[in-house]
Amino acid sequence: MARRKPIARRTLHDEIVSSLRDMITADEFPPGSKLPEKSLCDYFGVSRTPLREAFKVLAAEGIVELLPSRGVRVTQQTLEDIEEIFEVLGVLEALSGDLSCLRMSDDEIARVRELHERMVDHFNKGERLPYFHLNQQIHECIMAGAGNRHLAEVYTRLSGKVRRTRYLSSLSERRWKQAVGEHAAMINALENRDGERLFRILREHLKNKADAARATLLAAEAEQHETK
Repeated sequence: MARRKPIARRTLHDEIVSSLRDMITADEFPPGSKLPEKSLCDYFGVSRTPLREAFKVLAAEGIVELLPSRGVRVTQQTLEDIEEIFEVLGVLEALSGDLSCLRMSDDEIARVRELHERMVDHFNKGERLPYFHLNQQIHECIMAGAGNRHLAEVYTRLSGKVRRTRYLSSLSERRWKQAVGEHAAMINALENRDGERLFRILREHLKNKADAARATLLAAEAEQHETK
């Protein structure tokens, strides 16, 4: 990795965490791989202390594992793990949608609409990572809008474990377009405060993500076997 420009001190922690999330999501560090501490220190232009603090945040999110005396490894799940996590997330997000229709203010719903429109703009430009960031923000806003701290805590613990998988789920053009349509329906239900409809849409949306991710992962496994 080439050395990047040093990060401004006031945003050091957040920028390192955000950059590492993106690198792992985009498969610069695939599941099961070790994170090279010295190389990352050189890349970010920082000492080991802020980097290790960032590792702790990612470990709390389930994105990496801290291995005593052996460094840091990107979390790796089996296909069964991923399917089970998506089953739970589908229920959690569906419930958050139902509650958000009751509890979100008009201004908060307008903010979600704004995020959606920006997300669609990135979709039209074919910009996957910025699209993904806004996609995640929309889901997080709806979860926050449910106003249930315990629901949000469980969701946060699980969602980080499949962040990369959620990104992979929209890599096919067909699924990406389908996901944008599902988001449009989500926003419409939220604006109409139709909790039952948003519950169903979110449950189906997460199921479709899981199906698409499964197909992508199985295809990748088949390709690896063919090249061996």
